[in-house]
Amino acid sequence: MSSFVGVVVDQWLHSQFTQVELRSLKSKFVSVKNQNGKVTGEDLPPLMAKLKAFREFTEEEIRGILGELNSDLSEEIDFEAFLRAYLNLQSRTTTKSDGSKNSSSFLKATTTTLLHTISQSEKALYVAHINSYLGDDPFLSQYLPLDPATNDLFDLAKDGVLLCKLINVAVPGTIDERAINTKRVINLWERNENHTLCLNSAKAIGCTVVNIGTQDLVEGRPHLVFGLISQIIKIQLLADLNLKKTPQLVDLVDESSDVEELMSLPPDKVLLKWMNFHLQKAGYKKPVTNFSSDLKSGEAYAYLLNVLAPEHCNPSTLDTKDPQERAKLVLDHAERMECKRYLSPNDIVEGSPNLNLAFVAQIFHQRSGLSTDSKKISYAEMMTEDIQTSREERCFRLWINSLGIATYVNNVFEDVRNGWVLLEVLDKVSPGSVIWKQASKPPIKMPFKKVENCNQVIRIGKQMKFSLVNLGGNDFVQGNKKLILAFLWQLMRFHMLQLLKNLRYHSQGKEVKDADILNWANNKVKSTGRSSHIDSFKDKSLSNGIFLLQLLSAVEARVVNWNLVTKGESDDEKRLNATYIISVARKLGCSIFLLPEDIMEVNQKMLLTLTASIMYWSLQKAVEEAESAPSPAYASSSSTITDASPAPSINGEDEISSFCGEVSNFSIDDAASDTSSLVENDTASVVD
Repeated sequence: MSSFVGVVVDQWLHSQFTQVELRSLKSKFVSVKNQNGKVTGEDLPPLMAKLKAFREFTEEEIRGILGELNSDLSEEIDFEAFLRAYLNLQSRTTTKSDGSKNSSSFLKATTTTLLHTISQSEKALYVAHINSYLGDDPFLSQYLPLDPATNDLFDLAKDGVLLCKLINVAVPGTIDERAINTKRVINLWERNENHTLCLNSAKAIGCTVVNIGTQDLVEGRPHLVFGLISQIIKIQLLADLNLKKTPQLVDLVDESSDVEELMSLPPDKVLLKWMNFHLQKAGYKKPVTNFSSDLKSGEAYAYLLNVLAPEHCNPSTLDTKDPQERAKLVLDHAERMECKRYLSPNDIVEGSPNLNLAFVAQIFHQRSGLSTDSKKISYAEMMTEDIQTSREERCFRLWINSLGIATYVNNVFEDVRNGWVLLEVLDKVSPGSVIWKQASKPPIKMPFKKVENCNQVIRIGKQMKFSLVNLGGNDFVQGNKKLILAFLWQLMRFHMLQLLKNLRYHSQGKEVKDADILNWANNKVKSTGRSSHIDSFKDKSLSNGIFLLQLLSAVEARVVNWNLVTKGESDDEKRLNATYIISVARKLGCSIFLLPEDIMEVNQKMLLTLTASIMYWSLQKAVEEAESAPSPAYASSSSTITDASPAPSINGEDEISSFCGEVSNFSIDDAASDTSSLVENDTASVVD
């Protein structure tokens, strides 16, 4: 909900970068200005060599490439020239890698802006999907059905309602729709709220949105909107491809050891495994390893459909030599199985990976052909984690993926066992802490290399003063779930407290403690004249949600609609309040991954993260307001674009200074701050 600032560049460059990228690159460009406030070509090689995007180039290689563009590197360059050099180098990176990076999951890669081509076939699929699932929505029905031949999709996405509703179709209940601004005409502020809610909710279901900002969605940038919609729809299509949702998938493995491997696979790989399972039964000899080239001939589809729905079989499907004709017969067969026709024969022949994935997923949902053996299903259900463990794994997985590290995590307990993911997270949370020369990158065949990685994780954890008594890297390699969760909680908590500490740059480096967050929340609510108070983050009164809603209202008065709040007396009323709290916090701008049950059951770890996120947003807004207050001279010359926003409920400088006073004078009370003891208890029980 904080106002957004646009970096102004020429129209073509504006189309090549998101506002998030432009702000980041602008900051880096400004950082290398010399004493005269100028940047020359000579300043760029050392700067670009440090950027993650160009790690495969040495500084000298970058210097050579820039020299080709401009023979005199001593000349002054402006920000737009820097961006053009960046794009040129980015294109060289793409050529050098030559597509060698193999993503293990469709969500692993972040949204890029280098290629803006939008597949019309994919667009037609997504439009048909939206028309089908949201056609009866009370608000959107007035705008649907959309026409795939127009830009209606991107225009409708500009107010944020469509994207929020689509997220709820993919993962029902993610967004409390009472928090969405739904009016025929909404102002820029309300649009920004909707998109903030959308992006934070998209992260909470597993989307990668590192390079997308609210302004990009408000502008309706086609390639970014398209990329986000693609991720959301894929999450919906693949939601049931796990043992928890579909225990019948245990049919795909023979031994118990293989079940763990199945549980660690990303959903698209499980879908391929399911397809090959049936193809093998049908006598098809070639394994299908992708959703593109291996499906172009249409033969695999013909065999799959014949074994799943033999009553609709057409013998000529396999007899025909023409791939186009075979693809048409395959789609006819699928239609007789009541699969909707979202793709064309040409899409199959051309090997469109996204469309083929959607088609195979649709076949799976329509007729999986899996066993109903109750013994097998019971065994599969026993193999899944208990509810609390599963909930914590989900939270940490989504948090890790939101950090924008190179590896996409599908299953925390399996993906951290080689240590690499944990090293990536540590490097993100505490830059420079990892000695990469001593780390081994996956795939790692030698077990001792995994142990070495995990030992470095333990060593860094001890440097960060984590509670890791008598624990070694081998505990991670062996997949000790309780230890992994205890370590990740300490890591997440460290990151959260560091963010708060870094905001208060003028507080003489004082560490932020759990009790400081508690004290801030109580004082914030008290400042509005309310009498609510909590003693700790395990205070049972938190279960009704009233205190948290009062806190949200205290940091931004207009964000809570009190007409929607219940008394929180029954479980149903508590759930209504809890779902509303999460959506309102995300609408503010809080990146949070808890569930309504965490509030209702007073999960103190999750409530600490929620309160800290609200505190971070509030203090960050205060800092931005204090720093952006222009002097009269600056105001007249500034070209920065800022949207109009309601007057803040507090003075920014007052909030920062008052909080610093709280931290300086606050005596840490063990009764108020006991989440750190949770870590020690968890770790101790593992050691015992």
